[in-house]
Amino acid sequence: MPIFAANSAFLFLKQFSFVYCHTIMKIFYTLIFSFFFINIAFAQKGEVVVIKDPLIDSLIAKRVDVYRTSGEVKIGKPIVSSYGYRVQIFYGSDRREVFNQQARFKTLYPRLNTYLIYKEPNYYVRVGDFRTRLEAQRLMSEIRPTFPTLFIFREKINAPQLDITTDDQR
Repeated sequence: MPIFAANSAFLFLKQFSFVYCHTIMKIFYTLIFSFFFINIAFAQKGEVVVIKDPLIDSLIAKRVDVYRTSGEVKIGKPIVSSYGYRVQIFYGSDRREVFNQQARFKTLYPRLNTYLIYKEPNYYVRVGDFRTRLEAQRLMSEIRPTFPTLFIFREKINAPQLDITTDDQR
């Protein structure tokens, strides 16, 4: 083999290895530069500052006070218990008629509480605070001749009044 051919092969390999190494170095440096650039670009340091009205804290404190229970029962104040039943005795859009029906019921049954509810455009008169549906049905059967349109509703009720008389007072 002539020296010229061997020499040109050697030059070709030398040139190829230089181009190959140069390309690999370009890729390597590009990756390192990209890695550092991405770290700098996405590295976010800072603080979160909450700006709020100072009344919010006072409202939260008031709400906590309202819902904090002391465990004592206050006389004359209704205790809202869990769900129970009430009997709806009347509904209509005439306000005077609703008040008349409520007064009529109160004269017949003064011991039962009555509740007026307004859902546009009607007024509803509901009575009683019954823990069971059976109690509500007993009242319903008793007053059906006087109030013909009766329905039973399940809703939050007030606990019945406690008898606070002692044995000495009886």
